[in-house]
Amino acid sequence: MAQSVKLPDDIMALVRREAELNSRSVAAQITHWIKIGRAAESSDSFNFARITAALEGRLDTTDLGEEECVWLDSFTKKMGEVSAVEHAFFTQRRSLGRGVGIDAAGNIVRAEVDPGA
Repeated sequence: MAQSVKLPDDIMALVRREAELNSRSVAAQITHWIKIGRAAESSDSFNFARITAALEGRLDTTDLGEEECVWLDSFTKKMGEVSAVEHAFFTQRRSLGRGVGIDAAGNIVRAEVDPGA
């Protein structure tokens, strides 16, 4: 059952900003932060700064401990989303009949030029 919670405006501004940056709803962002907070409080080996460093490519993910592998949920979700920049890039490549991917055999897949475009 859904519950309502009153949060200060400054906290909600942070939530909205982070939600937008991470392509999450406000509820999903709050849930994400709650999960991180619970994991951090229940573990002596959890270090969110290290997870952030791994997500930014400054730390090899194999250096993270088992408790710190919560980063994988965030990474997997983010990598599965197509950004507006990627969408525009591949739309342009399709319109020009250029390569738009690789098939199972490693061959470049080219888009067919739409004569009506």
